[in-house]
Amino acid sequence: MIFTALVIGRMGVVMGLRSEHDSLFTIGVFSNKPLLGAVLLTFVLQMTTIYVPFLNPVFNTVPLTLYEFALTLALSAVVFVAIEIEKSWIRMRRRKKHPETKRW
Repeated sequence: MIFTALVIGRMGVVMGLRSEHDSLFTIGVFSNKPLLGAVLLTFVLQMTTIYVPFLNPVFNTVPLTLYEFALTLALSAVVFVAIEIEKSWIRMRRRKKHPETKRW
């Protein structure tokens, strides 16, 4: 679970840090297709390492149950959510300091 949480968590960090101030939802998930492709490939490879039986002994993994996988996704999302909250907080503070500026 930790291995999967770290891999998925890093993918969330990569997506969250695409911009220092704009939310991923503002710039769009599909605005950088090569990065999205790399994230999806990483996800597929990670799922392969834990769910393909002959790879389990190679990587010393076992398949995760649905509950374990859901918990792993939730824990992995914490860093992404924290990044988005921090960017929102920074945008809010900059708007208070410079209300005449439309963008941070």
